[in-house]
Amino acid sequence: MPQALLPLIPDGATQVNGSVSVVRRDGQWTYFAGIVPIFSHPEGDRRSFRMFTAQLICKGVCRPGEIVRTFGVSKNSVVRSVNKFREEGIGAFFAPRRGRGPTVMTEEVTAKAQELLQRGASRNEVAEELGIKYDTLRKAISLGRLQEPARAENARPVDVVSECGEKTASDKSERGVEDAAAAEFLGTACTRPVERVAASLGLLDGAPTRFETCRDVTFGGVLCALPALAENGLFAHLTTCFGSLGGYYTTVQVLTLLADMALCRIKTVEQLQYHPPGELGKLLGLDRVPEVRCLRRKLSRLSVGDAPDQWAALLSQDWLEAAPELAGTLYVDGHVRLYHGQKTELPRRYVARQRLCLRGTTDYWVNDALGQPFFAVERPVDHGMLEALRSDIVPRLLKDVPHQPSQEALEQDPSRFRFVIVFDREGYSPVFFKEMWQTHRIACITYHKYPKGEWPKEEFVETSLALPSGEQVSLNLAERGSWIGGRNDGLWVREIRKLTDSGHQVSLISTAYGQAGLGDAGHLFARWSQENFFRYAMEHYAIDLLAEYRTEAIPETNRPVVNPAWRELEGRRRSLQGKLTQRQSRYAARTLHPEADEAKLPRWEREKASLLEEIEQLEHELEEVKKRQKETPHHVDWNALPEAQKFQRLAPGRKRVMDTVKMIAYRAETAMAGIIREELARADDARSLLRDLFRSDADILPDPGTATLRVHVHPMSNPRSNHAIRHLLNHLNDAAMAYPGTNLRLVYSLLGAPPQ
Repeated sequence: MPQALLPLIPDGATQVNGSVSVVRRDGQWTYFAGIVPIFSHPEGDRRSFRMFTAQLICKGVCRPGEIVRTFGVSKNSVVRSVNKFREEGIGAFFAPRRGRGPTVMTEEVTAKAQELLQRGASRNEVAEELGIKYDTLRKAISLGRLQEPARAENARPVDVVSECGEKTASDKSERGVEDAAAAEFLGTACTRPVERVAASLGLLDGAPTRFETCRDVTFGGVLCALPALAENGLFAHLTTCFGSLGGYYTTVQVLTLLADMALCRIKTVEQLQYHPPGELGKLLGLDRVPEVRCLRRKLSRLSVGDAPDQWAALLSQDWLEAAPELAGTLYVDGHVRLYHGQKTELPRRYVARQRLCLRGTTDYWVNDALGQPFFAVERPVDHGMLEALRSDIVPRLLKDVPHQPSQEALEQDPSRFRFVIVFDREGYSPVFFKEMWQTHRIACITYHKYPKGEWPKEEFVETSLALPSGEQVSLNLAERGSWIGGRNDGLWVREIRKLTDSGHQVSLISTAYGQAGLGDAGHLFARWSQENFFRYAMEHYAIDLLAEYRTEAIPETNRPVVNPAWRELEGRRRSLQGKLTQRQSRYAARTLHPEADEAKLPRWEREKASLLEEIEQLEHELEEVKKRQKETPHHVDWNALPEAQKFQRLAPGRKRVMDTVKMIAYRAETAMAGIIREELARADDARSLLRDLFRSDADILPDPGTATLRVHVHPMSNPRSNHAIRHLLNHLNDAAMAYPGTNLRLVYSLLGAPPQ
């Protein structure tokens, strides 16, 4: 039985088949049988190439299809070379060609063309000036009869030197041929076989990040987001929270890939299979990105234990510390993540955006006034916003919010508070407001759920407010002190009302006694930034999609849930009430309209008597159900539920990692949008322009000599967009960030843009 052996080939070689491989280095093509060189010729020597490949085919070493696939030449060219070798031998390839000499590019025309090129004229201009075809001029340049002068620094590179010594940058077509050729051995685009074999044997813990000189890299523009991603913590606390993943891909490479996927709107791991793996790998300094199954395994290892929660908590603390002016006012809102699967019977929640009660999990998000998220709390067992605030959110904020006043400062100033929480009407509760103020000195701002009467319009004054986003608005506002709640559990609050153009008065209440009351209106009306975040994140970052399909048991908890027995009685009560209302309506109709026909009167009396009997029976049953429902507790602790009534939650580990990466990506995009808006007439165009930038092609040019990694971004669709992108790239260059895992400093430029 033949024994399978790993192919032995030189480092950096491309295999033609199992016997022959080829290396292009320092302007030479060298052919190997195993690791033994057997032939070599200069890179531009087409005659030697055709002769030797034809000889390999004729001797039975290679097949024509292997030559076509490896070198990207046409099938007809290979067939002609083979026929020439068989009929005329080796000498036929080097015999001088018989021709009639140039008829268009004469010596005089060539001299004039060379002079125009030296003056800086373009190919089109030279062809038009001399009255020759553009293709004729192009062929003369490619054959070396004409020489083009060196281009400017910001022009498209023609001859550059890559890290592995190659003199020409590979384009997308060449990389496509190489990636397809590698598919016969280790897989599509697996062009680093030695490192992959070493990683599979446990001899290599993560492939090194090594960039190649490449043109037109798909999604190359997303490299512009790397400084913003790093600034927002993508590479922070990784060694603290995560261990080694083992194998070919490192933690940094996997998280960078996930962030790039989020910014490029590759919304799920499964969608990664529809994009070229080799092109995405060039963005990471690798040969290719992991396939879907491999990436799922890496995510499972990142999701072990409490590592995702620990990483998210540390990043949240960093974000709060980095923006203390925004951390003083925090926005809390719930978001129902719908579940349409069949693996678990999640309870139904009211979904405001669809106005339906649907199955799902409630996530409570904490954002700043600009809509940027700090953290999210998942609650498969949910008892409403107030319970989530008391149990999970407020204790965490008390620990993490920076620059809180000391207890001594709070005692000296009775109106001073630690920070402000803003939420919608779901959190309206005078008891809760009083508890937060007296226990923690936390101020709350929300809408007044039960405003009393209308205020005189003479009290409203046109007031100019600055929203947290910097926008100036003019509102008709008025302020009073109001008592909310009962006599024992109520409190005095500041009530601010806004008078709309239609005459409606929007009322809000605030316990932020130590700040300007009218300014509270700006904080509350800025709550729409959080709603905008939900809408944008659902559409562009797919925060609602499942990250995995596993379910798991809910840990022991004392959170209250709706009592199944009470829910059953409530359903019974509603049914009886509906039947009773229907029969009462029919009975009333017969009473108001008595039968005039004496022949039909007996039937009318029987029907009326039957309805009365049914009404009395339904009233009796309804009273019994109401009595039982009153004796049955509305809520019980989760631990007290029978096992048959308990449901499982969606496995949270992988979702937490993905959500954290998406939060980082959103914050990075927001920061970049703020820079681009400085040069845009329409601020709303900033994010759409960034989406175009992330999905645009770019040239990647590593230069180990100067320790730089140049990224030439392809131009946008119009000059004004190019102007805004150049402004952004200048800021990114000022950051002088090195690509993670290398000493290469990122240098960005817009391809073909004039110097500023």
